[in-house]
Amino acid sequence: MDRGLAAVTIRIAHLSDIHFGGELTEAVEAATRAVAAFAPTLTVVTGDLTLNGQPSEFRAAARWLARLPAPRIVTPGNHDTPYWNLVLRSLAPFDRYRRHIGRAEEAAFDSPDLAARSLNSARGAQPRLNWSRGAISMRRLRELEWRGDSPAPLRLFACHHPLLFLPGAPVEGGVRCGPEAVGELVRAGVDLILSGHVHNPFVIALPAAGPGRWAIGAGTLSRRLRGTPASYITIVAAGEVYEVTAQGWTGGKFEPFQTWRLPMRPS
Repeated sequence: MDRGLAAVTIRIAHLSDIHFGGELTEAVEAATRAVAAFAPTLTVVTGDLTLNGQPSEFRAAARWLARLPAPRIVTPGNHDTPYWNLVLRSLAPFDRYRRHIGRAEEAAFDSPDLAARSLNSARGAQPRLNWSRGAISMRRLRELEWRGDSPAPLRLFACHHPLLFLPGAPVEGGVRCGPEAVGELVRAGVDLILSGHVHNPFVIALPAAGPGRWAIGAGTLSRRLRGTPASYITIVAAGEVYEVTAQGWTGGKFEPFQTWRLPMRPS
C-alpha cells in the first residue's frame, strides 16, 4: 500500500467497560501497567467507565485515566449516566461525566500518521423501552472535521456502542442510525471503528466498504463477564497489516487469548 504506513508503526491501546464500582481491581491495575509498557501512539477508552454513574465511581475513573498513557480519547457509555436516578438521567445525563472526566460529546486527536475522532453514542433517555441502546446523531457525525483534504494514513472513529449488528453477541447495541453512520464514516475514509458495550472482544469487516476496513470491539475489565475473560485490545499497524490482540486476564496476568491479523485498506 502507499498511504505512508509502511515506514511507521502505530500502536493503539483500546480499553472499555471498566465499570468502576464493579471493576476487577487486580485486572485494572495489571492492564494499566501493561498499557504503559505497550507505549501506545494513542489510548482509546470507549465508555462505561462507571457502574452506576456515581460521583465516587467517576473520581476513581478520573484517577485511573490520569495514569494511562497520553494522548487519550475517552467517550462515555450508557452506564456513565446517573443510572438509577431517573430525573437526573433524563435531564442532565452527562453532567457528572463532564465534571469529572471532561467533554462528553466528541473528542479528536491528530498526528502525521493518525487521525482519530469520537462521538457519544450513549443517551440518558430515549423514546423506546430499552434506553441503554445507542444512538448516533448524523448531524454531529457529518460535522466532524477530519484534518486536511486527503485522508491521513490511518483514520479511526470511536464510540461506546457497536454500530453494526453482531450475530451471537450477548447484548445488542441497537444503535439508531448505526448502518447510516458506518456508511458516512466509510465515505469519510475511516479505516477502524472502535467500540465496547458487549463486554466481549470482536472483529468484523465493515460491510460494503471494500477490503481492509474493520470494526473492533474491546472486552471489559469488570466483574460483569459474558463468557470471555476480562480483557483489553492492542492494535499494532505496521506494513500492510493490523495485528489486533485481545489481551485476556488469567487471574494473575494478561496473556493473548485471541489475535487477528487483518489486511489494511489498499491505496
